[in-house]
Amino acid sequence: MTISRRSLIGAAALGPLAMPAFGQAGYPDRVIRIIVPFVAGAFTDVSARLVAQELTQQLKQPVIVENRGGAGGTAGTTAVVRAAPDGYTLLLTDTSLSISPGLYPNLAYDPVKDLAHITRIADSPSILLVRPGLGPKTLAELIALAKEKPGQLTFGSGGPGSSAHLAMEYLLNIAGATALHVPFRGVAAAIAEVIAGRVDMAIASLAAGLAQVQGGTLLGLGVTGQKRSDLLPQVPTFIEAGQPRYDMTYWWGIAAPAATPRDIVERLNREIVQACAQPRLREAFVQQAAVAVTSTPEEMTKHVEREVAIWRDVITRAKVTVQQ
Repeated sequence: MTISRRSLIGAAALGPLAMPAFGQAGYPDRVIRIIVPFVAGAFTDVSARLVAQELTQQLKQPVIVENRGGAGGTAGTTAVVRAAPDGYTLLLTDTSLSISPGLYPNLAYDPVKDLAHITRIADSPSILLVRPGLGPKTLAELIALAKEKPGQLTFGSGGPGSSAHLAMEYLLNIAGATALHVPFRGVAAAIAEVIAGRVDMAIASLAAGLAQVQGGTLLGLGVTGQKRSDLLPQVPTFIEAGQPRYDMTYWWGIAAPAATPRDIVERLNREIVQACAQPRLREAFVQQAAVAVTSTPEEMTKHVEREVAIWRDVITRAKVTVQQ
């Protein structure tokens, strides 16, 4: 097929509307930023730095992490949504991304439509923690007690609308039970109150409750996932404990602005999947009670879409409201 000079001039005059959305041939040729929408210290930040280290070696360009905490993760996410869609600004996010739409009616972005999801990078089970003096030794016994004393048992969380709060509301809804929510400033403070015996229970990530269960200061009545955790083999799964519908798993993933060219998204997917396959990174994740899990962009998009629907329903049923 011969393309005339006139055709080329006409296409050029139409500009980007006439051209396919391809990335730069030399991508990447400068620094890539991974924005973490939370302060430093938690696994979201730790995982970003581990991935950035691997990508720096693979891409032969600096990959840096920038923490932009605030507004439950929505401030940093908004910054990425509004960034140039050129592959040089990425978002490393977590479960909170799919929770925000149900909490904030005036959210500045749609987590499915306004981001190009690249891949999942990690999962971590959640664990149900109970103070030893409460009485129940199994999940079935705890649910029976909650039904016997509706609204009298207490559970702690990192605040209204936090993942720990909604994780417990999700379980109570499935089990047909009720309990009193006691919010704290961070899930660590909530767990400390359960240890002190002033709060009855909490649901947290496995990493947050691991040491307490291993040390015997708290009971672990169930972990999410299809199989028991190798770190706590004595704790049954929620499936084994009689609640197969409950599967609140913490997840982490990487995304870019929605209009990022497809070839850049695919390149980043390949590179990040390769990074997550490195034994040193996988072992570092295990040390944080997480497992490296990757996906295609399409799988990640469907995962976020499904999670948004789940948490919107939980928030609606529990009548959870927060100030934006």
